[in-house]
Amino acid sequence: MSVSTTSSMNSIASSSDPMLPQPLRVGRVVRETHDTVSFELSRPEGKKPLPFSPGQFNMLYAFGVGEVPISISGDPAKMDHYTHTLRVVGSVTEALARVKSGDIIGARGPYGTHWPMETAVGNDVVIIAGGIGLAPLRPAIYEICARRERYGNVSVLYGARTPTDILYAKETDALAGKHDIRFETTVDRGSPGWTGPVGVVTTLIRRAAFEPRQTVAMICGPEIMARFSIIELRKLRVPKRSIFVSMERNMKCAVGFCGHCQFGPEFVCMDGPVFPYSRVRDLFNRAEV
Repeated sequence: MSVSTTSSMNSIASSSDPMLPQPLRVGRVVRETHDTVSFELSRPEGKKPLPFSPGQFNMLYAFGVGEVPISISGDPAKMDHYTHTLRVVGSVTEALARVKSGDIIGARGPYGTHWPMETAVGNDVVIIAGGIGLAPLRPAIYEICARRERYGNVSVLYGARTPTDILYAKETDALAGKHDIRFETTVDRGSPGWTGPVGVVTTLIRRAAFEPRQTVAMICGPEIMARFSIIELRKLRVPKRSIFVSMERNMKCAVGFCGHCQFGPEFVCMDGPVFPYSRVRDLFNRAEV
């Protein structure tokens, strides 16, 4: 990843075109796993980035390669930078994963709907994540920790492929002990030294402490994981209106121009990515949509 020139930065910063990315400087870079990296982004001129709500995303642009939608995975209370966590799945994310502190990349956003933090006040909260799906839910966890007294029992249920693929392991352990949050992690395949559960994340749902009728559930991960998590929650009589799912799929423009992310009558980039299940339940189980 090469750093852009000053002239390029100035031309981008002065443009009002919503499709043209703004320059952000890479700060701290953290290698989370063998194929996943987190980095902080701030504005080169020292101004604060636009505020965001948990669940929103930015379009990140690797100059000369392309752009991809990546959820903001940092603390909403820290307004001096964005944090993004991405997994290498293609040419753009591969280029972004090579950034170093001081590099300049492009960004547009924040975009999209957010997790129902106000709806969850006074209720138990169940957060269900699979793989990189923990990253879009991380800001919601930060927000709950900052205002822990506003929520009832809080459970974070997380599924990873292997123990070495677990995201934010040390951080979540610290948050659990400090803020009375129950974190449960399962893996698809165990390894020597792993003493936790092995299996799909839905097996953890019945172990969580929550009152179904007074619960808000937030789900992010592969669609098949989300589908079976919803089935399990519904078996326990969690209301449809209280289940929310993030669907970051096929987004290209983030402003409703291209139509790549159309999900029935909805556009994921504008009407989502966070949807109440009650709004998309008729589409959610149709494999061809």
